[in-house]
Amino acid sequence: MSGFSSDRRTLLKAGLAAPIALQAGPAAGTSGDLTMFGPERLFADVKSYAEAGNKQSGGAGDGWTADWTAKRLTAAGFEVERQSFDVPWFEASRCELVLGDLGVPLVAQPLAIETGETGLKGPLRLVEAAGRLDGAITVLRLPYRRWSSLVDRAVRDPLADALARGASAVILVTTGPTGEALLLNAPADRPASDKPLALLAPRRSAPVIEAARYGSTAKLLLRGRGGSRLAQNVIGRRVLPGRPWLVVSTPRSGWTDCAGERGPGIAIWLALADWMPRAFPQRSLLFVCNSGHEYENLGASHIVEKVGPPTGDTAFWLHLGANAATRDYQETPGRLLPLPSADPYRFLMTSPGFVERARHIFKGQPGLEMAYPSSEGTAGELSEVIKAGYPSHAGIFGAHRHHHAATDDLSTVAPEPLAATARGFRDLLTASVA
Repeated sequence: MSGFSSDRRTLLKAGLAAPIALQAGPAAGTSGDLTMFGPERLFADVKSYAEAGNKQSGGAGDGWTADWTAKRLTAAGFEVERQSFDVPWFEASRCELVLGDLGVPLVAQPLAIETGETGLKGPLRLVEAAGRLDGAITVLRLPYRRWSSLVDRAVRDPLADALARGASAVILVTTGPTGEALLLNAPADRPASDKPLALLAPRRSAPVIEAARYGSTAKLLLRGRGGSRLAQNVIGRRVLPGRPWLVVSTPRSGWTDCAGERGPGIAIWLALADWMPRAFPQRSLLFVCNSGHEYENLGASHIVEKVGPPTGDTAFWLHLGANAATRDYQETPGRLLPLPSADPYRFLMTSPGFVERARHIFKGQPGLEMAYPSSEGTAGELSEVIKAGYPSHAGIFGAHRHHHAATDDLSTVAPEPLAATARGFRDLLTASVA
């Protein structure tokens, strides 16, 4: 099945945001000063990105952001093209657990396996219970973390165990800072479970867990529509024949509005696109903005395989991943209290030769001040760059407290830490490119 999936809220937000943001593009692209690294300009770009709504690959918000970033690259003097590829999608029409007269809302985890119109009925069981789980709707409580991916062994192994013991469906309780259900990155080619899999917000989980302790009968309803649709990577080039390449990449897609997860990286990427043609007039430049991230870096893999320049001709690759500059919070019982500083749960990884200069440049910036050599291990799309053999590189990734939650909105970004991070990457490029 193929189709175009979007909700009304996303379409309205994308439609309202487009005229303002697209009009702002040419001015940003032709700026002759360094105002693109100021907090006002950067935060305005995060705001435009946030207002485009849900960013699931190939959906309305992702498509609007592709058009917006392409226009901004064109205005900055790049030759722009698109790279299209297929991504899955699923939109739930009903996803809940029925306990007697109580209906508990769930979130469908793509790639979703439906229950059928009548639903799936059976006893509720906790996964940690001993013995077989034949015919049971099982509840798997994940430990407290900022969850991101189904391929994480802390998710994958207990899920596989529940299915091997005969579970007819699995409900994941994604225990984390927000108390919300957290959608998890997943492979694009196959469901992580051959049985229905849904997510339960920890703040709604008490009656479900209590019922599972006693094996109460419940009914799981998971229905919707989905299939395959096109997503696009946006590619901007400035080619100077015979000149080494500088590459800057960032993902733009994700499960939610992704204001904090993706917005800072997008804003810094746009600022660098405005600045680098003048800062490095003797270098070829490649700027890529990837879709397909939530399907285990699907868009990035297409870029590295088919678009990236030869490794020997590439002077430096900078990747701007998740939580580049997102607000920190105090965690209190039932509440997150916003702070003006950056969330330190972000990691800066560089080629071994750039570690010390990165630590000097980002001194005093939470999380980034301790850059690590990428030889110690990486995550996210930076892994694709390193796996492809690009020797000179740096990248940032992390997970803020609203990571993959529906609450990841504009309030998760503070302008001043965003600007400090952007200036740091500007200075890192200046110091690292001979």
